[in-house]
Amino acid sequence: MSAEPATEPATEPATEPATEPATGPTEDPAAEPVPGPTGGAATGPATEHPRVAVRGEAHLEVDPEIARITLTITARGADRRDAVGNLTRRNNTALELLKTYGDAVAHTETGALSIAPETAQRGRGERIRAYNGRVTLTAEITDFTVLGELTTRLADLDHTSVHGPHWSLRPDSPAHRRARQEAVRQAVVRAREYAEALGTTLTGVVDIADIGADTAVASPIGRPGFGGPPAAPGATRGAAAEPALEPRRQHVRASVNARFTMAPPTL
Repeated sequence: MSAEPATEPATEPATEPATEPATGPTEDPAAEPVPGPTGGAATGPATEHPRVAVRGEAHLEVDPEIARITLTITARGADRRDAVGNLTRRNNTALELLKTYGDAVAHTETGALSIAPETAQRGRGERIRAYNGRVTLTAEITDFTVLGELTTRLADLDHTSVHGPHWSLRPDSPAHRRARQEAVRQAVVRAREYAEALGTTLTGVVDIADIGADTAVASPIGRPGFGGPPAAPGATRGAAAEPALEPRRQHVRASVNARFTMAPPTL
């Protein structure tokens, strides 16, 4: 018998053990710690300075800058043409008188104008008896030394009533700016008082904001220039004495909200 050649057992290829990916943070040996505010390593965000929020208010009393008077001129005619003609003539007379005072009268303007028929109260139908006209004028006086004389002369005009004066400030009056600046100063004073109560000081301002528009506050309807109601249309005063008109003081107010930062107090 012939012998078969011996066969060697098959061997598995050698495999290296699998390595799992690193799960921890990798550190760069060359990296250096970030210095903190005091020179050491940073341990967290910088602490913000504490803040204080306050309101600043100001109230000023100032003399008025403008006196406004309103004229009501009326006319009556048998027909529309007569009413319009009479009203136009009286309106022009009042305007011409105002112009004679030059710069003392800063501004004049015409208000509402109306021409209306007057019907008979008796009988049938709508029979027109007459026409009534009315127009209003407004004048702004800045020189108060002529105010008494001017109102007296206007009241002497035919079918003219005078209302006023009503005192006010100009929209761009420096008093408004003074009130706003004072409100800011008062906000700083109040914030410092709060900081001093904590034994610290202010370090800066965050913001300042208006609360509302500052206004000049006078009486709701002003103070009439005369001691009684306006003269009735057509009334004559003769050589009436000039009324003494004392300007009414105006109240100007301003308010602001403000926020400041302060050094951290030790409590």
